[in-house]
Amino acid sequence: MTNPRKPLDRFHAVIPAGGVGSRLWPLSRASAPKFLHDLTGSGQTLLQDTWDRITPIAKPGRTMIVTGLAHEEAVKAQLPDLPEGNLVIEASPKDSTAAIALAAAILARREPDVILGSFAADHVIQDKKAFQKTVSEAVELAATDRIVVIGIEPTEPSMGFGYIKTGEALGISGAPSALKVDKFVEKPKLDRAKKYVESGKYLWNAGMFIAPAALLLRQLAKSEPALHAGVLELAAAWDTEQRAAVIKKVWPTLKKVAIDYSIAEPAAEAGLVAVIPGNFSWHDVGDFAAIAELQSQGRKNNLAVLGSARVLSDSSSGILVSDTKRMIAVIGLEDVIIVDTPDALLVTNKQNAQKVKALVDSLKATGHDEIL
Repeated sequence: MTNPRKPLDRFHAVIPAGGVGSRLWPLSRASAPKFLHDLTGSGQTLLQDTWDRITPIAKPGRTMIVTGLAHEEAVKAQLPDLPEGNLVIEASPKDSTAAIALAAAILARREPDVILGSFAADHVIQDKKAFQKTVSEAVELAATDRIVVIGIEPTEPSMGFGYIKTGEALGISGAPSALKVDKFVEKPKLDRAKKYVESGKYLWNAGMFIAPAALLLRQLAKSEPALHAGVLELAAAWDTEQRAAVIKKVWPTLKKVAIDYSIAEPAAEAGLVAVIPGNFSWHDVGDFAAIAELQSQGRKNNLAVLGSARVLSDSSSGILVSDTKRMIAVIGLEDVIIVDTPDALLVTNKQNAQKVKALVDSLKATGHDEIL
């Protein structure tokens, strides 16, 4: 029996807005992660950009945000059109499975045939129309009872992303570019990444999942039955007066696990996952080198400035991100990264941008939590 509703009428977007973004310290902090900042110079935060990108294909009132308690007020302030019932607050960070599965369970109780699409709050996609076309195709494909991911054609053999090995074309009406997913591969070493890119059979995993909520929950029940049971108990109480008591009881028991491991990989082995190649540029803004690269597109390779600082630059290139109004002078430095905040200053270069996370780990270990 076919569903009488069109797939896009069943579609509900979910934006998990979590994480600390430790590679973007000192701009990104536990209290103000990267999705709450403007890192592109658009005049909007990454969260606001994500909202504007997805809401044209999710009907009004059909976008849910899942975020942490520390970010509740900032999210409300940045997204004034977000319905109160579509803001889900996590009691503590539990990784992507808990966030997405809880959203799926809440929405499935409200609307059993809902098709959920999960889209990270901190990615940069500038071609909105191409993105929306790809997501619309993914929703059509998901309606055939599949878990759909969006893959990005690699521009380099990156070790920082997971990869999707693509299989045969599926020939689905309404989703002409759909391919079977043979398997997911986590971040490979450089030599293997080069082979993946050269083969033409691998796409970057952009971390976007589109599927019927009921299917996601069935897969979770098979791979993580205890987590599945906890999520269902939370969802049953979510729209009732018992919510707070059930969160207090159940939330601490939930397993921390990424959705790639709990749902996507087991489902791919069962032949239930398909991919739509995304015909748009995509950046996960994973570190300051990525921001510098983004800012350098279409301009001379000089010093890009984000923020409110007054800057004097001579024979220098790279990026300066400022949360202060002080004068900063940069002379004779190439590929420099300078991040200026009221209580911490970071100076490095693009080559060492990934090492910022290790610096943050060191600050944690030495008890400097006040600047994290």
